[in-house]
Amino acid sequence: MSTVTWITARGLFGRRRFLLLLPLPALLLALAIISRSLGVDPGQWGPPVLVGLGLAVVLPVVALIVGTGVLGAEIDDGTVVHILTKPLPRWQIVLPKLAVATGVSAATVAVPLYVAGVLADSVRLGLALAAASALGALAYSALFLALSLVTRRPVLLGLVYVLIWEGLLGRFVDGTKVLSIQQWVIALTDRMAPTDLLGTTVSVPVAAVMTVLVAVAATVLAIDRLRSFSVAGETS
Repeated sequence: MSTVTWITARGLFGRRRFLLLLPLPALLLALAIISRSLGVDPGQWGPPVLVGLGLAVVLPVVALIVGTGVLGAEIDDGTVVHILTKPLPRWQIVLPKLAVATGVSAATVAVPLYVAGVLADSVRLGLALAAASALGALAYSALFLALSLVTRRPVLLGLVYVLIWEGLLGRFVDGTKVLSIQQWVIALTDRMAPTDLLGTTVSVPVAAVMTVLVAVAATVLAIDRLRSFSVAGETS
């Protein structure tokens, strides 16, 4: 598993795709620092920066880029054949890749969210945002990794989920929030560090259970789907 992890990390950091991770977290950090330095009331800039940008855009987009890339890119360019020919159970391929995707996504997003949370409210909020975003990164990464094995257009479907389901429907239709990873992250954050800057109708138990269910179900689906791949990297 360590070999798969190393190959995945080396491939991810060696692609131009990794450079796409930097602008959005940098923008989040810059907006928080500028707003704080100008003395703007956190009640005005906190929600749009922390939620509107950080949890609604930066977290899912970063996870989408990484999650669909750790295995999907290898399928597209054919290099997955080198892994599939190894005498490894498919779970020993999927789990290391999921770990890399989650770790990279969480680290990329948690640091600017922590700083923004501290500037907006307190260290406690910063830590809560970092911890909850890491859990969100796990759920998003598992979902997008599974999508990369289910469809040839995982990025498109991922964007539909993020922009349409979470962004559009989640804003106007309360019922859809129960199936929104973004709302689960908000609920978990608000539980760890209650604040007026965050708000959701999803309960903490629902958020916790759904996060685990999505992460486990998507991982099982990815493992099962990878079993159907032949050496050529095509589904049988």
